[in-house]
Amino acid sequence: MELVIRQLPQQDYLSTWQDMQNWVAQAQTHTHNEIWLLEHPAVYTQGQAGLPQHLLNANHIPVVQSDRGGQITYHGPGQLIAYFLLHLKQFDLQVRSLVTTAEQLIIDLLAAYDIAGETDAKRPGVYVRQSAGQPLAKIASLGFRIRHGICYHGVAINVKMDLTPFQGIHPCGQIDLPMTQMQDLSSTPIVFETVRQQFADLCHQCFSKQ
Repeated sequence: MELVIRQLPQQDYLSTWQDMQNWVAQAQTHTHNEIWLLEHPAVYTQGQAGLPQHLLNANHIPVVQSDRGGQITYHGPGQLIAYFLLHLKQFDLQVRSLVTTAEQLIIDLLAAYDIAGETDAKRPGVYVRQSAGQPLAKIASLGFRIRHGICYHGVAINVKMDLTPFQGIHPCGQIDLPMTQMQDLSSTPIVFETVRQQFADLCHQCFSKQ
């Protein structure tokens, strides 16, 4: 099982989405797997079953109707995007185990910065408690699409970014869901490129065990 991890420059959502669709369309001719790590310029993406009422105020940020699962979310500079293009059978993964694996990768990344990530059985993603007695805040979102046994799309981890645009939506369709990021929770300085490399290493370790 060959896994290629590509660390890409910042690129717009639409062209990356098209590249993913092309990769999946050609995937029957190859057997390797890829993970793309990158950032996007500011954009809202609406999931396949997304409800329009969860967009409150786009404020000149583009809105793209995507074919991934889930509701609306925001992508922008300083957020680590990881797109998983995997032949699921090679890793003995189903949809649920794919989500669980992705969530655990994020939790392991956060642990390196002494951030305690956790999951919620009722809603995908990774969450943290910013302080005792406070509600869970979301630090990472997930949304996948499966076609012909191959997954694409992936996860978005809030690393070191402007969180203000999340105020223009109900993130992932959740009303009054606080959003947070690694920079605001870690006592260790956050360097985006370092975080990206650490996540790449975790992905290599995880999928080489499969």
